[in-house]
Amino acid sequence: MENVEDIIGGRIGEALVRMGEMTQEQVDLILEKQAQGDDRLFGEIAVDLEFIDLDVVIRYLEQ
Repeated sequence: MENVEDIIGGRIGEALVRMGEMTQEQVDLILEKQAQGDDRLFGEIAVDLEFIDLDVVIRYLEQ
């Protein structure tokens, strides 16, 4: 059974792929990191890995 963070991470990841901001491979890498114990939020990891800018996360959250 998926936990809530997996579902939320998957949703933001899917949305960012649809928006053309990230690739599916990048999303999968972040979800894998979270599954291995990285307790940061999806957006935090994506920004730290320089996949996206913080502005992209803000735009997603505003939708």
